[in-house]
Formats: sequence, structure tokens, C-alpha cells
Amino acid sequence: MNLNVIEIFKVIFLGIVEGISEWLPISSTGHMLIVDEFLQLNASAAFKEMFFVVIQLGAILAVVGIFWDKMFPFQFKNKNMPVIRGDVFSLWFKTAFACIPGAAVTILFDDFIEAHLHTPFVIAAALIFYGIAFILVENWNKHRTPKINELTNITYQTAFLIGLFQVLSIIPGTSRSGSTIIGALIIGVSRVAAAEFTFFLAVPVMFGLSALKILKFGLEFSGSELIILVVGMVTAFVVSIFVIKFLMSFIKKHDFKLFGWYRIYFGLFVILITLLF
Repeated sequence: MNLNVIEIFKVIFLGIVEGISEWLPISSTGHMLIVDEFLQLNASAAFKEMFFVVIQLGAILAVVGIFWDKMFPFQFKNKNMPVIRGDVFSLWFKTAFACIPGAAVTILFDDFIEAHLHTPFVIAAALIFYGIAFILVENWNKHRTPKINELTNITYQTAFLIGLFQVLSIIPGTSRSGSTIIGALIIGVSRVAAAEFTFFLAVPVMFGLSALKILKFGLEFSGSELIILVVGMVTAFVVSIFVIKFLMSFIKKHDFKLFGWYRIYFGLFVILITLLF
């Protein structure tokens, strides 16, 4: 591929879109594919397929950095005797348990989904459908008290049920974070705990998907391809730090209906633009 200033700016823009849309429940894959329809990266289809997944590693590293104290299962108060945090290990086991449905479905249907459902109309339909779902679930939740308010109170059963909802995100435009948050809210998990568990789920899911895409693409990258991957991930990392902090502050005082309305309007915009062009 030909690497020039224009291509670098495209990659930076895609990194910004990824950093924003990965953590807000508005579908990062859907936004990335739509942006690529109108601002196409000058690269092969195989590279772009891999790039749109691997760029998310930058966003994942941001969440690991912000939530390091909650995610790292060891404490080093005494250099000679590290303390093992059983509650954190338990959370990671629950996270792994929740990942089983999504991993199975991805392995079985990923190629089919990419071949047939990565279209603007499918993305728009998913954006609108789950936008409506967010509004309906939040209206329903007005009359309910969450059963689970703390991340550590999530059980294996609850984690697995949330994992089943995560399966829905294989459809582009759905949003991995959106599907898991909707599922968690329906089950009775508070907004903050739902968002935090979504962050835990993102780590193994995105590392696993990235490894799968890299192996599928092959381990031989040109210098230009490596630069594009690094620039995209660094941009997504920096933007994600601000977006994650914003989201956690926002949901302490507000519900998710704003994102639901955004999804609906953006989905209608995608349909309109697709019909016109």
C-alpha cells in the first residue's frame, strides 16, 4: 500500500472513531465500516478486515490502564510475598465463563457474517433496533431496583447470561458493549456494574479476536502496514482514555437513552446516505 499524509490522516480519524465508539454502546465495527464506505483506506480488503479488529487493541489497553487496580489479581505490599486477590481471580473466571457463547458463535459464523452481513443496511437496521431496545429497557428499569450493584456480586449464572447477550454483537451495528449492557440491565445489574463487567469482557474477547485476525492475515507485515496499525492503535488508546472516563461519570447520573436515540438517528442517516449514493 502507498503510505502518505492523507492515508495517515485517514488512520488517525479511524482511530478517533474507534476510541469513541468502542466504549459507548453505539457499535465501533458499524461506525468503522460506515466510515470506510466514504473514506476508504488505501489498503487491501484482507488488511482492512484485520485492521478494523486489531485497532481495537489500543482501546483495550486504555481500559486495562484505567482499571488496573480492579483487573490485576496481585498486590505487592510486601516484595517477598505478593498478595493474591481472590475476588479479582473470581471475576476473571466469571469473565472467561461469559466468553464461551461468543467464542463458539464467532468461530462458527465469523466468515459467513463478514461475507454477507457487513452491509450499510444491516448495520443501520442493527443500530436502530438496539437503539429502540435501549430506550425500552431504560423506561422499564425506571420501576425496578437493581439486584446487583457491585461488580464483585456478579455470579457465574449472571455472567453466563450476559455472555449470551454478547453473542448478538456478532451482527455488525449491534455493539459488543451495547448488547452486554442491555443484557445486564435486563437481568438486574446496575449501570455502573454493567459497564465495568463489559470492560472485563472486552479484554479476552478483543485479544482473542485480534489474534485470530492476525493469524488469518499472516504475520508478514510491510513497513507501511505496521505504521498504520501502530498509528491506529495509539490514536484509539489516547481517545479511549477520555471516553471511558466520560462514560463512567455520565452513567452515574444519567441512563443510556441518549445513546439509544443517537443509534436511531445515526441508523436513519446511514440508510439515507446509502440510498442517495
